[in-house]
Order: sequence, then structure tokens, then C-alpha cells
Amino acid sequence: MTDKKTKYQEVAYYPGCALEGSGHAYNRSTKALGKKLGLKLKEVDNWNCCGAMEVKNIDPKIQTYLSSRVMSIAANQMGMDTVMAPCNGCYHNLKRAEYDLSNDEDSVAVTERLSSKSGHEAYKAGQVETIHALDWIKDAIGEEELAERVKNSLKGMRIANYYGCMYTRPRHIFPEKDQGPDSESTSKPHFMDDLLAAAGAENVEFPLKTACCGGAHTLSDSDTSTRLVLNIIRAAEAAGAEVIATECPTCHGGLELHQIRAESVLGIKTNIKVIYFTQLLGMALGLKPKQVGLHENVSDSFGFVKEKGLA
Repeated sequence: MTDKKTKYQEVAYYPGCALEGSGHAYNRSTKALGKKLGLKLKEVDNWNCCGAMEVKNIDPKIQTYLSSRVMSIAANQMGMDTVMAPCNGCYHNLKRAEYDLSNDEDSVAVTERLSSKSGHEAYKAGQVETIHALDWIKDAIGEEELAERVKNSLKGMRIANYYGCMYTRPRHIFPEKDQGPDSESTSKPHFMDDLLAAAGAENVEFPLKTACCGGAHTLSDSDTSTRLVLNIIRAAEAAGAEVIATECPTCHGGLELHQIRAESVLGIKTNIKVIYFTQLLGMALGLKPKQVGLHENVSDSFGFVKEKGLA
């Protein structure tokens, strides 16, 4: 733990496309939280899309190259050994690229060829460690130190922690998980629960914390996505939650937008709030709602956080 605590004090930050667009509140709150905690983020120079879902569906080896380029810049141009990716999609794709470059000779060959054509050094498996924002806060700060820094406790706030499906699947690309009580679990993730509990929140038992929100299908089959989101929201409300905490921009946007669509198209109204975990932790540490981008969320949570003493 001590090694990670030291290592994660300064990391290469890969925001990815979503955090520079629809998920900007996550970008703002992640940076603000890091600054408040004294952690340093060095944004990856001239980063590119990780390949997301679109490129992967056409040619997964090109997607592997695109993700490897991000890691190559961090390692070979910036001299960094850790890349922190807050977006589940980016985190997942960089971890998958790491796995493929460790186990598939064809992926290595394609990556080396495209890297040469692009004029940069090819990434070699093992040069950097890719972590999620949850790993970053959990290991660089930890629950005990976080609790000591809380100024506005989340006490009395009932939260359902929603991790989404790409944070833990497929299991084989996350070898650091399921390695004992201090590691993250792929079957029942708990890092977000741990951090928010340290800030005073009451975490509810939420059975759909890794269920799919339908984010990949939201344009091609909006009805299916809306019903998947409704399943998640209703399960959270049934568990007694007032808030769904998120750690992925695609999941967050999907929950907010399909909550609205469920009411306008299906006539089903739900009242739960959707807030990034970084926003909740930032406000617990004394940051103002606008400092963590609460005004950039689609749903209006200002009245709720004011009622809870966070504004």
C-alpha cells in the first residue's frame, strides 16, 4: 500500500474524449478533487481517442494501437509509470491493450507497424500501469486520511454506488483485482462504497451495481437503453437510495438522459439524483458545487445538496 501511495501522488492523466465533452463535469470534479487532496495530474500530451466502441467493432487491433499510443506517450515522452483514466471505457481499453500486447503476437506486430508509420516509439507491455480514478484516490489517499479531511460530512445521504459493466469485465484484463481484501472485487466492487463511506455516506445494498446501462446501444436502440436504465434506477430507489453515485461519463450521461426519457416517452417518473463520486467527495472536502461542476450535470441536484448542507 505504501508503494502505491507514493507512486500515485503524481500520475499521467488521460481524460479521454467523453471528459472533454459530455462528461466535462467529471473532468472538472476530478481535477478539483485531486488539487484539494494535493495529488498531481499531468495530462497526457497530444492524447488521442482510445478507440472507444466504434473502432474496436471494425478492427480491434487498431483499437489496441490507439490505446497503446496513449501509454507510449506517457512512458516514452513524459517518463511516467502510471496512467490514470477516469472513464470506464478508456480504462477498459487501455487495460485490454496491455493484455493483448502481453499475449498476442499479431497485436504486437500491428502496434509496432503503426507506431513506426506514426513516427513514435511503440509501447511495450509493462511500461506503465493503468489505473482508474477509484484506484487513484483509494491508494494515494485512503479512507482514513480522507475521513480526516472531511469538512461537510455526507452523513444521512443514502447512496447506491453504480460501477457499470466495463469497470470489471472481462475479468482477465484486470489481474490486479480479486487479489485479497485490499484489492478491488470484480463480482462485488467496493472502492467507491469505501471512499464515500469514509466521507460519511450511508451506502445501500444495491444489486445492480455492475449491470449494463445500455450506453453502447443508446443511439441504435433507445428504448432498450431506457428500460435498462429504469431497471437500475428502480433498484436503487427500492434499496432506499437518494443518490446514484457514478464513476463513468457514459453511464452517468445515460442514467440522466434516460431518466428524463423514461418520463417523457414511457410516463415513468423517478426522483433519484445522479452525481459523480468525485463531485460528492469534492463537496465533502469543502469544495463548492460549481467548483465540482454540479451545474454541468443534466439533472438539477442543487436543491438536494443544499438540503444536505453541501452548498
